[in-house]
Amino acid sequence: MTPTPPIPATAAILVKNSEPHLAEVLDALADFDEILLLDNGSTDRTLEIAAQFANVRCCYHEFDGFGPMKNRAAELAKHDWIFSIDSDEVADEVLIGGIRAAVAENNPRKIFMLSRLNHYNRRLIKACGWYPDVLPRLYHREFTRFSDRQVHEALILPPESVKQVLPGCLKHYSFENAEGLVKKMQQYSSLYADENQYKKPASLSKALLHGGVSFIKNYLFKRGFMYGADGLTISIANAQGSYYKYVKLYERNRRLSTALVITTYNRPDALEKVLQSALAQTRLPDEIIIADDGSGEETAEVVRRFRQVSPVPVKHAWRPDDGFRAAEARNRAIAMAQSDYIVLIDGDMLLEPHFIADHIDRAHKGRLIQGSRVLLTETRTREILSENGLPKLSAWSKGIGKRISAVRCRFLSSYAGSRGSCQHKGIKTCNMGFFREDALAVNGFDNEFVGWGREDSEFVARCYHNGMKRHNLKFAGVAYHLYHHEAERDALPKNDVRLQTTLSNRTVRCENGIDAFLSEDR
Repeated sequence: MTPTPPIPATAAILVKNSEPHLAEVLDALADFDEILLLDNGSTDRTLEIAAQFANVRCCYHEFDGFGPMKNRAAELAKHDWIFSIDSDEVADEVLIGGIRAAVAENNPRKIFMLSRLNHYNRRLIKACGWYPDVLPRLYHREFTRFSDRQVHEALILPPESVKQVLPGCLKHYSFENAEGLVKKMQQYSSLYADENQYKKPASLSKALLHGGVSFIKNYLFKRGFMYGADGLTISIANAQGSYYKYVKLYERNRRLSTALVITTYNRPDALEKVLQSALAQTRLPDEIIIADDGSGEETAEVVRRFRQVSPVPVKHAWRPDDGFRAAEARNRAIAMAQSDYIVLIDGDMLLEPHFIADHIDRAHKGRLIQGSRVLLTETRTREILSENGLPKLSAWSKGIGKRISAVRCRFLSSYAGSRGSCQHKGIKTCNMGFFREDALAVNGFDNEFVGWGREDSEFVARCYHNGMKRHNLKFAGVAYHLYHHEAERDALPKNDVRLQTTLSNRTVRCENGIDAFLSEDR
């Protein structure tokens, strides 16, 4: 009798200390020409067991997320057809036969789905969101791949793909006991928090809400109660997973380090008031950097005095006084920053005490925060600069314009302001926030801008071209703008041309930007 040829496909398995079920898993895959085990540090008998199977090949890579690891296993495989399977999943004979037929058909556009039966303490569980469980697992690596997510990775399904469910099933030994449930919950919730740090908002209230809803959904609506103590245990573990992933994300987001960058030029009296308001914040920045466009000794003396009393580092990024070069001044300061997040203000903006905290509350990677300003009259500005200490300013204070911009309300701020736009109107670096790495991705501001105007709009345009979105900060991040005469606008026509060139060419990185200062500062 002619032996059945092996299936010309690779069964790809991620392993780490997978001893308990590995022999049974590999036995079921005996018909495969190749089984590739990608190990990330097993210390039990995993590799010893694998060595007993002739069709098994072992590789090693440090764990860098489930999605990247599965894609790496596919790249290392001998065959183009990949059967992605976990080290606690056992394929039945019917499923193996279906895989053989699917691979023989050899239609790369087809993605094959299969049914998985999940077990707890070796008991089949058809509740708690564990059933039905139909997953895409057999695919052609030249047609698709897994997403690069750290956790909850998924096979990418292109629009032109054809999905087909295979007969048979996978027997999944999900968890042996509550200890396994809790261990996996902690691992997955940590990976979720790491992956989404600074990308998604989180709060304790959101964690409680998600945890509570998860328990009700799993135990009641998804019939966990029908499985007695096992159903209750699984439902509680699922709820804890939902709770802890948001708690951990909340804690990670709070670690955000912030640099307050203050642009100034020969206005030491205003700068001193601004620095005082920076120290009066409910959440202090981690560092304060003066982006000095060529000020004289009076400004340097203000910085020295303030440095002596400030509980956070104060840095002075000075450039020679050879014309209005705010773009270069800001680049020098951002290059000097050690923090993750940058908040830009002008050296004549008095900060409401929650200013930094409000910016941090809205900070996310890929997001440009555009705040507004409350204009102070010339008379009120003179009064403030002549007074000792900081003035108490509010929406009801005298000598201010645009009073609505002085209202701070967390509830209204959650709903007001455009979100996720690419608007160019109203761009102002006097109140702006973004992640430092997002600025570095576009090479910061363009040093070629000389004279007042458009250097901020051009920087933001390149941020948009690189995928960033604008979020307007309303009813939060309040700052009061001390009066000054308008700057000369002789350079505006030339700067307008430079801006239009960036817009027309959809430029992402400027040629002469922050890179010029990174080697010397960081």
